[in-house]
Amino acid sequence: MTQPADQAGRQGGEELADPQAYQRRLVSLVGDDDPAAVQGATGAAWRALVAEAGTDLRTRPSRDEWSVLECLGHAVDGELVMSGRYRWALAEDDPEIVGYDQDRWVAALAHGLAEQEDLLRLFDALRASNLVLWKASTPDERERTVRHRERGPESLGLMFTMIAGHDRFHLAQARRALIAVRAG
Repeated sequence: MTQPADQAGRQGGEELADPQAYQRRLVSLVGDDDPAAVQGATGAAWRALVAEAGTDLRTRPSRDEWSVLECLGHAVDGELVMSGRYRWALAEDDPEIVGYDQDRWVAALAHGLAEQEDLLRLFDALRASNLVLWKASTPDERERTVRHRERGPESLGLMFTMIAGHDRFHLAQARRALIAVRAG
């Protein structure tokens, strides 16, 4: 069963503390839903949320929480990283992949200052490419793995499901950020 949206997008550093719990959490956000369908709907969901945010798009609810735009920027980073991971899984035998510090990327890449249309276009292009790759993959290819330095072996299928949960997680985070900003 899919986790309710009000419970999604709450992370407490569990990715590093318990990497398998992080995997389970993202997968649980997808539940029985088709991860390709979840991913296929995400671009429109980001566009709608960006439009709804209006002038509050860049406003952080607090100093240590991301704005709606920064959440979108992180989603773009995630899609870019996964684009490479999917291809490593398909083309190489059990390659090692590294994690990345999402807060450093959001800050260093200045997502809070980015143009939202640039981020949305990049997200849409990466996502479309990855969905084509997924649809062309065979069941055997979806079982091919990479070795994540923190989380261990991850199959193409697991990674693909995790990014769908990641979508839901960060859309929920962005919605909560907007609600908090508007609540003052």
